[in-house]
Amino acid sequence: MAMTGKRRVLYRQGSGFWRMTAKWVLVFGVLYLLDGGLLRSWGDALVWPMIGILLWVPFGIGVVWYPKKDQLVALTTRELRVRRKRLPLEKVNLLHVARLWLEGRSTADDQPVLEWTRFDRVVWVPLRDGRAFGVEFRDPAAFAKVFGAFAVAACGGPDIVRARAAAETYPDPLPVRRPRPTDDGSPLDLLDIFN
Repeated sequence: MAMTGKRRVLYRQGSGFWRMTAKWVLVFGVLYLLDGGLLRSWGDALVWPMIGILLWVPFGIGVVWYPKKDQLVALTTRELRVRRKRLPLEKVNLLHVARLWLEGRSTADDQPVLEWTRFDRVVWVPLRDGRAFGVEFRDPAAFAKVFGAFAVAACGGPDIVRARAAAETYPDPLPVRRPRPTDDGSPLDLLDIFN
């Protein structure tokens, strides 16, 4: 947990830009060292870093990183931020999150959260109005653990969550699917629920 100004950051996930760049440098750096040290001269091996730089923009940024740029996520005690969009936690159905966490389930599927493997996966965040939107995570179980524990604490503890879940009724969250383009050709923004 880190402090950002006066907000406590519970969970943070970067976009992966620097991780991707480091892997790119490592691959072409190793090729440079192998070529220069074993096969040709160091001057001739300079072609590998040049190729790496030329391919980094279209493939490293354009193909590898750009599709995952929306994975920049931060959860604070007041809001969920995806890139620069902010969703106040007052709009999130924390009771539903807490109930699912205590049951070890998720809105994404029937597989228990603790059995999730570490790979890119969408976690559905339920809203009070019955919608749920998906946020993609590299380690979804870690986010679900932090978010579930926070929701249980915010609702007053496990006993209160179970009592409220038995007494209250709320709409079952339905995932917000990626909208089709409207008639004028402009697609609706999935992140409009943040406004």
